[in-house]
Amino acid sequence: MSVPELDLKRVDILVDLALSEDLDERGDVTTNSVIPEDLKVKAILLAKEDLVCAGLPVAELVFKKLSADLKFKALVKDGDVCKKGTVMAEIYGPARPILIGERTALNFLQRLCGVATMSNRYQSLAGEKMHVLDTRKTTPGWRNLEKYAVAMGGAHNHRIGLFDRVMLKDNHRELAGLEGPGGILRSVERARAMYPDLEVEVEIDSLEELAEALESKAEYILLDNMSTADMAEAVRITAGRAKLEASGNVTISRIEEIAASGVDFVSSGALTHSVKSSDISLDIISEK
Repeated sequence: MSVPELDLKRVDILVDLALSEDLDERGDVTTNSVIPEDLKVKAILLAKEDLVCAGLPVAELVFKKLSADLKFKALVKDGDVCKKGTVMAEIYGPARPILIGERTALNFLQRLCGVATMSNRYQSLAGEKMHVLDTRKTTPGWRNLEKYAVAMGGAHNHRIGLFDRVMLKDNHRELAGLEGPGGILRSVERARAMYPDLEVEVEIDSLEELAEALESKAEYILLDNMSTADMAEAVRITAGRAKLEASGNVTISRIEEIAASGVDFVSSGALTHSVKSSDISLDIISEK
């Protein structure tokens, strides 16, 4: 469960795309016509609610792309808890690029802070023994950013993509079963042969499938949409022979009861697909 670093090449592409959506060929017609080119100001990024910070380097990149003369001073760092009223960063320099970049920078920062804040809430309820995991239910193109924000909030990353863990889900099992009984065993054996360096996870829907999953010696077993009682029974049967992950119908109200079942992990797409962006503003403080 390593913490992902920001993939700066991908971030750079995303920032360019976001700015092009706003500026097209004519640029910011309001700012260019109303604001004097030589006007310099100070602006701040202000937390308007309690949040966990994530994405300040992305916001800085937005402004730096628009003007090399801008100075961006972060006053907190990603992963910090910011109370309402915290000044997260100060920006100094020409007014035009600050206004032009305002919405794009806030779109990145508010979204990523929202993910980090949700992540923090989930992991705080889970306690120290159970790790909360994210999923691949991310905004297309934003996976590295959103998984980074999850980690900044204190929760943990599941596989990054389809390439870094073998994961036999329900549709894989269904197709493997067309060859006859023993589909889980066959699938794990084939995966081990082709990708001996990767860990294997098997999703099961019932306690009846647990025995075959354990026999396969998969490192992880995902308990899909199981009751809390069945999760606890799976923990008893498994007895440490594999790591157990609860998934499906996971809401923040269930985190504490799932943790009490004794599973090692719980995964929730809500960390990334059902997040409210944090309330952050860019305020002009003074003319310089």
